[in-house]
Amino acid sequence: MMDITRDELVTLLRDGAIVLVEALSELHYNSGHIETAVNLPQQPTAETAASIAPDLHTTLVTYCSGPACTRSKAAAIAFEKLGYTDVRVYTGGKVDWYDAGLPLTMTEFTAA
Repeated sequence: MMDITRDELVTLLRDGAIVLVEALSELHYNSGHIETAVNLPQQPTAETAASIAPDLHTTLVTYCSGPACTRSKAAAIAFEKLGYTDVRVYTGGKVDWYDAGLPLTMTEFTAA
């Protein structure tokens, strides 16, 4: 597992070369997440990991709210234990992303 900078993340997202995972609750995810991120509020199981990234060599990037949050690192460690070979952590998280003026995508709520 290694850290990734905002600039590196922007490049990988532009190239479509990663699976991005937000390791926060659904509420936090819905209130604003990096576009293309999937929400994974709990540690990945073999089944959830396979549904997110079937290829163990996929570049996976985890993030959470910011440097003080440890959920992204815990998720990254869990992915590595499941056999993923290219796992990175965006430690700056949403705080760094937002502070740089980059957009967060909000999930729209619809009435049932």
